[in-house]
Amino acid sequence: MKKSQKKILDDLSNNLLDKKLTIAVAESCTAGLLMNILSLAPQAMSFLQGGMVVYNIGQKAKHLNINPIVAQENNAVSEPIAEKMASEVAHRFNAEIGIAITGFAQPILEENIKDCFAYFAISLHGKTIVSKQLFGDSKKLLFSNQEIYATQILKELLNQLR
Repeated sequence: MKKSQKKILDDLSNNLLDKKLTIAVAESCTAGLLMNILSLAPQAMSFLQGGMVVYNIGQKAKHLNINPIVAQENNAVSEPIAEKMASEVAHRFNAEIGIAITGFAQPILEENIKDCFAYFAISLHGKTIVSKQLFGDSKKLLFSNQEIYATQILKELLNQLR
């Protein structure tokens, strides 16, 4: 783990514990990396409720109540879908905070997706507190973009908690 990531995790852990908040995560394009990083935080068992990887429209619809007809229009990659995923995952895991990400960490040429981008959202008590688009680099490896996305989300969460 990078020194900067450790500092973010330490600060996140302290903030979450002080505020008695718990987290649940729904991931698509980061495929569990965000949960993995959060699990390394000090006292993670005191705030990390769990999460799920919902990699396709069918799983987002089944587990997070994403409307499959609407999701089909944009491959389930949009800001409103990220917001719905965040609030639903928090509800399903009885957490105060829900974090969700949906997007593309690598180009998918057969679907004419040339750019790497994602949408993420953070909900607190069922209400979206932040929702943004992230950009990766289509020339970087998949894991690099996943790590870029995860780090940006954790920084944003920390900013919101402060």
